[in-house]
Amino acid sequence: MSVVDCVFVATVDSPGQVAAWLREVAGCEGGAVDGAAVRMHTRAVTVDEWLGVVAQPNGYIEVDPEPEDIQALDPYAIEIQVRGGRREEVLHAEARLIFDKLVTSRPDLPMLLVHNLDTLVAAHLPGAGTHTFAEQISPDAPDIDTWRPWVVG
Repeated sequence: MSVVDCVFVATVDSPGQVAAWLREVAGCEGGAVDGAAVRMHTRAVTVDEWLGVVAQPNGYIEVDPEPEDIQALDPYAIEIQVRGGRREEVLHAEARLIFDKLVTSRPDLPMLLVHNLDTLVAAHLPGAGTHTFAEQISPDAPDIDTWRPWVVG
């Protein structure tokens, strides 16, 4: 199974605009357009490896979900996938570095960092700051009481 970490961003910017932001802030290179997605790559900071980075519309949004189907990532229009690294812990560390760079450069945008679509790691909410979840929680409805204060409503 392939592991992917994602940064979800609540923005009206297009994937192309987000890709330009990633080039500037995270050192991403390239920009092959594949439908609505922009595929890039970047050098890892913690190891001598390349990572794949994709800026695309969030394909996991549920419109008008039932209460049991609500997800933290529903209000976030853009998904930035980070893939690669020979070890999962390297991918997680690198994705966190990219998340932190994005938050630092655009603290006005709400963002989520999610490991493998099943673990909500951190959330940034303008005016509230950035929160790292101490316990392992999912971005799904069963953990809504934990993540709701840190997610766009």
